[in-house]
Amino acid sequence: MANSESSKLFKTIGKNIKYYRKLYDLEKGKMTQEKLAELTEVSTALIGNLESEKIDQGLSVYTLWKISKTLEVPIQKLFDGVDKN
Repeated sequence: MANSESSKLFKTIGKNIKYYRKLYDLEKGKMTQEKLAELTEVSTALIGNLESEKIDQGLSVYTLWKISKTLEVPIQKLFDGVDKN
């Protein structure tokens, strides 16, 4: 994967995590970066880096799966907006 493709992928996933975390906030109760990190057993810095537009932060499929389960959203929703070509 070219560097620009991976960067786009990481930014899209991060943007979607932030979107669904905020949506969870509105519908089900407070979900801060700290709370999401605690519930998924990762560092707050990882969640912050994922949501940042300035940092390309990779993550494991297992961590992505845990985040999707915690936010109660299908994992494929975290890839919405990724170019499929």
